[in-house]
Amino acid sequence: MKNIGIEIKWALIFVIIQLLWMLLERVAGLHSENIDKHAMFTNFFAIPAIAVYVVALLDKRKNHYGGFMTYGQGFISGVIITVIVTILSPLTQYIICTVISPDYFRNATEYAVSSGKLTQEAAETYYSLKSYIIQGLIGAPIMGLITTAIVALFTRKNNKPEAAEVA
Repeated sequence: MKNIGIEIKWALIFVIIQLLWMLLERVAGLHSENIDKHAMFTNFFAIPAIAVYVVALLDKRKNHYGGFMTYGQGFISGVIITVIVTILSPLTQYIICTVISPDYFRNATEYAVSSGKLTQEAAETYYSLKSYIIQGLIGAPIMGLITTAIVALFTRKNNKPEAAEVA
């Protein structure tokens, strides 16, 4: 557990930030009167999500690897964070849909049907806890792995001297 303590910490921080983001969306009316803007603004969650991965891998590099970390070490650390976030995603989604924004599915269904985007049946199927849990279990690992692959490139720091420094 000590070897992945940093990953556990940052996965939990990620979940807390995700819950706070959903609360912010609800307060901003993106789950009710401004639901027509939800699809656009929810994508901005990528900014704090990526920031968490950057800070997490920098934390791992500094406090576990002594200031140096290879791409592979960073990638593995990010994968561990992603696995934990994915495992927690059903619980996270349950909290979002029952505590933070219990009217979201009803509101989203009404909007999708009234705007002609979906039929009533399709909207009720899509905007449901089961559907969102499945989407989370698929989306979290995909987005987490993509983010990890990119962030690990920028947070690596090899302890080997560069060729320019030797010359």
